[in-house]
Amino acid sequence: MEWNFPTAEELVAALRAGEVTSVELTDEAIARIERDDKVINAICVRDFDRARIAARGADQARARGEDRPLLGIPVTVKESYDIAGLPTTWGMPLYRDHVPAEDAVQVSRVKAAGAVVLGKTNVPLGLQDLQSFNEMYGTTNNPWDHDRTAGGSSGGSAAALAAGFGALSLGSDIGGSLRTPAHFCGVYAHKPTLGLAANRGMIPPTTPALPVDLDLAVVGPMARTARDLTLLLDVMAGPDPLTLGVAYELTLPPARHERLGDFRVLVLDEHPFIPTGSAVLAGVNRVADALVDGGARVERHSPLLPDLAEAATLYTQLLFSGSVARLPGEAYEQLRTRAAGLSADDQSLGAARLRGMVFSHRDWIEANNRRELHRHGWRQLFAEFDAVVCPITPTPAFPHDHNPDLLERRIDIDGVEYPFLDQLVWAGLATMPGLPATAIPAGRPSEGLPVGVQLIGPMFEDRTPLRLAELLEQRIGGFQAPR
Repeated sequence: MEWNFPTAEELVAALRAGEVTSVELTDEAIARIERDDKVINAICVRDFDRARIAARGADQARARGEDRPLLGIPVTVKESYDIAGLPTTWGMPLYRDHVPAEDAVQVSRVKAAGAVVLGKTNVPLGLQDLQSFNEMYGTTNNPWDHDRTAGGSSGGSAAALAAGFGALSLGSDIGGSLRTPAHFCGVYAHKPTLGLAANRGMIPPTTPALPVDLDLAVVGPMARTARDLTLLLDVMAGPDPLTLGVAYELTLPPARHERLGDFRVLVLDEHPFIPTGSAVLAGVNRVADALVDGGARVERHSPLLPDLAEAATLYTQLLFSGSVARLPGEAYEQLRTRAAGLSADDQSLGAARLRGMVFSHRDWIEANNRRELHRHGWRQLFAEFDAVVCPITPTPAFPHDHNPDLLERRIDIDGVEYPFLDQLVWAGLATMPGLPATAIPAGRPSEGLPVGVQLIGPMFEDRTPLRLAELLEQRIGGFQAPR
């Protein structure tokens, strides 16, 4: 049997039944990487020797009667996570020799659960792109079309999953960095509720690996099925043992419903700042039709929905307010001069980006207060609905674009060009208030490039969109290997 594409859940069952060993799974995964990754370029740092040692250890542990959630399962990890003995560079050549001495807390957790780490997956420079390429490790190609991006910043992880390089992967998300690569590569990802999964050790090179509460950013699981997402999230979720974990234990509430027919879902496909391309619109409608066919209550509009334009502006300001924190003083002053020259009537996302870059602390507090009003609006909406279905980006995977100035780039939506960064608005819909969001395949690969949608759920009710993802997978199908 070929073992590179069964689900993690199926591999766990086969290992328990003695149908395969972890050494066999690991060797087969390594052989596939060595055969196919020359073209995909998903695995930027290989750790095969230690992986084989870990696999032997997993088989020995199982022979002793041990049984852990991921015991013997080959996985990959985004390059931005610290792994003791491997470089963490975030794609920046300056840090090519930076080798942490300790594992990130999530790497420690998956190893404690028995996973076998094959290596690290590629990222964009500084994690700041919807693509995954950098001078050190090169370009990660989409397994479906090598002339197109696999997404970013967890693009290496999504491409690795689609190509059969391990059953699970660890990623992270602040601008759709879990969800966009999943959407582009036809796999699954889950952006957890803000603060649900500890992030210590998923940090820029040379930064101390301390427990900090990040604004907007989360770490999360990637997989080839919805159930595998839940399997990995259960390993990842929980507070940092150095801080909240001293006093708190996590108990996620169960999904609101088990049957598709019991779900109440709001479907969105229009945004005031950017159109939805025809391929993505077809994916949204495919999911909406499956919900209706399954008996779910589906609405297309609700007065309870927070204002999408204000939400996108707030997200943009909060996201970019942290992006220039380490700029030299002269460069920062130039930004302040440019921002001061903006017309008060300019409410574009480009203006929001510039204003956010020069936020004062007072400005940030005001934006954060408005965010809290949006969070309360989402609480009211989720009293009437269980999930929101909407796009992740307006298009499927786009051709590689290595223009270093993201502000100069454009995204083609059905033949019309729009500012490249404006496509972040759909990812920001869940990110700004800190809501959980599950990315699922929604397109038929036989019709072309994969297309995904996201299922946004109530805060700290991550099992609700994950369960809905599982039910939709049963109706519309899920991952299919590239051909």
